[in-house]
Amino acid sequence: MRTLTVKIAVARAVGELARRAGRGGGTSLPGKLLVRVAPRAVSELAGRLPRGCVIVSATNGKTTTAAMVAAVLRSAGVSLVHNQAGANMTGGVASALLRAARPGDRIEGELGLFEIDEFWLDRIAPELAPRALLLCNLFRDQLDRYGELETIAERWAGVVASLPEAAGLVLNADDPLIADLGRVRNGVTYFGVEDASVAIAQMQHASDSKHCRRCGHAYAYQAIYLGHLGRYRCPSCGQERPAPSVAAEQIELEGTRAVSFRLRTPVGSAPVQMPLPGLYNVYNALGAAALCLRLGVSLADVVVGLQTVRAAFGRAETVAVGEHELSIMLVKNPAGANEILRTLALEPGQLDLLAILNDRTADGKDVSWVWDADFELLSDRVGHVTCSGTRAAELALRLKYAGIARDRLQVWPALPAALDAALADARTARVFVLPTYTALLELHDELARRGHVAQFWERERAGGG
Repeated sequence: MRTLTVKIAVARAVGELARRAGRGGGTSLPGKLLVRVAPRAVSELAGRLPRGCVIVSATNGKTTTAAMVAAVLRSAGVSLVHNQAGANMTGGVASALLRAARPGDRIEGELGLFEIDEFWLDRIAPELAPRALLLCNLFRDQLDRYGELETIAERWAGVVASLPEAAGLVLNADDPLIADLGRVRNGVTYFGVEDASVAIAQMQHASDSKHCRRCGHAYAYQAIYLGHLGRYRCPSCGQERPAPSVAAEQIELEGTRAVSFRLRTPVGSAPVQMPLPGLYNVYNALGAAALCLRLGVSLADVVVGLQTVRAAFGRAETVAVGEHELSIMLVKNPAGANEILRTLALEPGQLDLLAILNDRTADGKDVSWVWDADFELLSDRVGHVTCSGTRAAELALRLKYAGIARDRLQVWPALPAALDAALADARTARVFVLPTYTALLELHDELARRGHVAQFWERERAGGG
């Protein structure tokens, strides 16, 4: 233990030097160093948490879902160790634990809450030995890095199989791949949507997981809510969506600022009004609620937490910039982009957009997914759009084919110039920013440089453990 204490001190010192040098290394660098010099550090530190750990993983929405879980647990008086900055691989998890470590083998926090990258789940989960695991969705994302969905689903199946019987498993009933992971296990908590009013008329052409994993036959859908999420049944073998015990009913989508629904649970029902938009956030809230109820949190605390949650940066967060508001909504794959576009279509009047498409490693080098995103939904709604990023020209071409007039499009590959142009040419007081992942980080750095948001590591420190 003494040796680990020394290595923790060294890793912390490196992180502090990185911050002072302006590198923002506080999120992952100290943890990466710690794991390199002490390979068992994650399991040793996680083992000190009095109430153990819980894990959240998904393709889309894991940062927001984890933020919702954190808000609920804090409303219930639970102190957390949480990788809230979204650093969700080994280095980020180790950094969060390192920040909470105290002299004398103590750790500041009762429960570990960790969002984990979908491709890293099978490597990190054994180290954390979670008491509960929340799996929200699997969508096609970064095929050049992660491969097809079935590849990840098989890895996740191994994680589920390794969980002890006492561990809680919380799954999205509406995602066929996710629901299948719990069919051979007792005591699974399923969540899902129960409101036909928010169903879409037909499956989007970019939808995934349309075939039964048991027999390969195409599913028949009674309702489609989001991508391939919905109420489904295999007409060949009879496998069908499990009945969710935690569900959203009476859903009201209120543009890009809010959503309301009735939360139905085994311990009662309650209305929920959230300051976050879209059906995708209803799913995030359902997963968070189901996990927290599984942990023994009261329904009243669940509702309070969901209604007071703050947007994570870039996930429907609004930043004031002079006379304008930037509403920032991360897009990174067809399913997520389509839900953002569907939400934007609920806004009244013309829309001013800043769309930023990068093709760096963390985004995925293959950006052909933009041709599967239904930008046509906004073709007659766009007042002005500025395209930026390493693939700005290709994005502009996609928008032109979507029906957006050429005189409403401009291309500024460099982000600082694009931000200036988008604000100068905006016809309304609100500009909607649609960045890919690395573009989101660049945007944050640019806004921080201009004094509109805190530096990244300052935000992390302000949020607590």
